[in-house]
Amino acid sequence: MLTSGLDLIPLFSMSTEIGIVTAQVIPDRTVGQIHVYDGAGKGKSQAALGVVLRSIGLGIAEDRQNRVLLLRFLKGPGRQYAEDSAIEALRRGFPHLIDQVRTGRSEFFGADEVTVFDKKEARRGWDIAKGAIQSGLYSVMVLDELSPVLDLGLLPIAEVVSSIQNKPKDLEVIITGRGAPPEIIEIADLHSEMKAHRRPELLNGQASGTEASGIEIYTGAGKGKSTSALGRALQAIGQGISRDQSHRVLIMQWLKGGTGYTEDAAIRALRQSYPHLIDHHRSGRDAIVWRGKQQELDYVEAERGWELARAAMASGLYKTIILDELNPTVDLELLPVEPIVHSLLRKPRDTEIIITGRCQNQPAYFELATVHSEMICHKHYAEHGMDLKRGVDY
Repeated sequence: MLTSGLDLIPLFSMSTEIGIVTAQVIPDRTVGQIHVYDGAGKGKSQAALGVVLRSIGLGIAEDRQNRVLLLRFLKGPGRQYAEDSAIEALRRGFPHLIDQVRTGRSEFFGADEVTVFDKKEARRGWDIAKGAIQSGLYSVMVLDELSPVLDLGLLPIAEVVSSIQNKPKDLEVIITGRGAPPEIIEIADLHSEMKAHRRPELLNGQASGTEASGIEIYTGAGKGKSTSALGRALQAIGQGISRDQSHRVLIMQWLKGGTGYTEDAAIRALRQSYPHLIDHHRSGRDAIVWRGKQQELDYVEAERGWELARAAMASGLYKTIILDELNPTVDLELLPVEPIVHSLLRKPRDTEIIITGRCQNQPAYFELATVHSEMICHKHYAEHGMDLKRGVDY
């Protein structure tokens, strides 16, 4: 069974019941861990962006020197990414909280196409990373697409491993990308694999006509589902800022009542600058919800959230709608699945829907997804008694 709160690992189990700690009761830790997000499924870089959003939000909300470095390999400045404008907007408002560096080419290439320029750009990025590690200025460092850089042989793995292992104690390091070398996975405190579930008829271009295009689902026991959804929201907000002023975004979160969620402050800051682009709502109690022990308020809050989401889908006003923790809400039978399927089938074709959360039994709307990425947990520091960290885990 699944519960309220966060996209985290189970806290404890009693027979078949599993609970997850809510944000309001988690002790904070000061030790920084090494995260690795890899695999063929979508959500790796998005999860890193979600951590960036949370970390900046913590710095805004609590006036902490919670500085973040977003260092992006293989994503040169010659190409524009959707999230760039949102990150730049946050940098303008809070320049002391985030730095972004991009290195590499602006196009994809394979191992047989590596050039001297690629090696020089990888080295430039890594030299910046090494200096940042040694500086002690940063609380969170995202090394986006570092894994494929190592897989392509653009940097010596032993040098990278040594520098990361000798990082400051409180520095959180997040590494993303396919092909994470075994040496990187070995030193990781957290390893989430994004596994792609691809339906043959969609891959072969033989969809039945019943699919509602633009539906992405992130599920599984690994870390990264809600974090990835936040990263996707950041991308959508950036697209609205830079390319399409009509690209309105709704972030609807279930099973997450109360306060204490660090991303809220960053989302509020973006809303203040771009109020026409972002709407954000939470529903649920500030408590764990147990299967068989649901309270009337749980049903009321779930329905309230669904009415907001249903109206948003029907309105055609939103280009991106995040339905965070909808899966466990349905799995707990707080919402019936049929109206959700009906609304998804009738949504505007240009509206993207992002659905997250664990579930024991896949609801019927999984069959409508054009993207289904499962987060598989191979390692998690909480399994070894390590506390969670504000601005990273919640």
